[in-house]
Amino acid sequence: MVTSVIPVIAIDGPTASGKGTVAHRVADKLGFHYLDSGALYRLTALSAIRRGTDLNDEHALAKLAEHLQCSFQGGDIILSHENVTEAIRAEEVGNTASKIATFHAVRHALLGLQLGFRKAPGVVADGRDMGSVIFPNAVLKVFLTASVAARAERRYKQLIGKGISANMEDLLMDLQARDDRDTNRTIAPLVPAEGAHVLDTSNLTADEAVAQVLQWYAAIGK
Repeated sequence: MVTSVIPVIAIDGPTASGKGTVAHRVADKLGFHYLDSGALYRLTALSAIRRGTDLNDEHALAKLAEHLQCSFQGGDIILSHENVTEAIRAEEVGNTASKIATFHAVRHALLGLQLGFRKAPGVVADGRDMGSVIFPNAVLKVFLTASVAARAERRYKQLIGKGISANMEDLLMDLQARDDRDTNRTIAPLVPAEGAHVLDTSNLTADEAVAQVLQWYAAIGK
């Protein structure tokens, strides 16, 4: 099947808006492949941190991104045969990923890798520019949002649930800083794609958000 007829559901949104959980569940419900584009930036960030790469060296970071040896196996994320599912969720890695995502060379290096996830019967892609840049012809574009307070609370519960200490004030500041970087960068800024359905998840459960996305998808072509 040619990629032009393989459906793509693009789900974008800021950090902790719930897009990862929603996208993964929607993919499961439809039997589609799942692309966590943010994980690719986090993998690049983790590699850079571990190698001691200069985080201001755009060329070196792009080279790391271009040669990532990674795979998604079920719910696990593998980097060079190591399970780094938890490691890439560290706050340092997330903040670094947000910073290196502002580099054009890094984004270009990861473009082909992301496009490669478009396989039959379809793919649900989550990130920050899935509908606006990577898959502009997606059959369904969704932009999840939520208040900073709601997102900080979710992130706090996630960290505490994993036994990781967290400070709500610090999380709020980190989220605001990431939002500022993501929305104001000159390359692929975080904005709702043209024609995207905007869904505020501040007061929604994950199940409710999934149901809404599936309803929008079912309505396509009717």
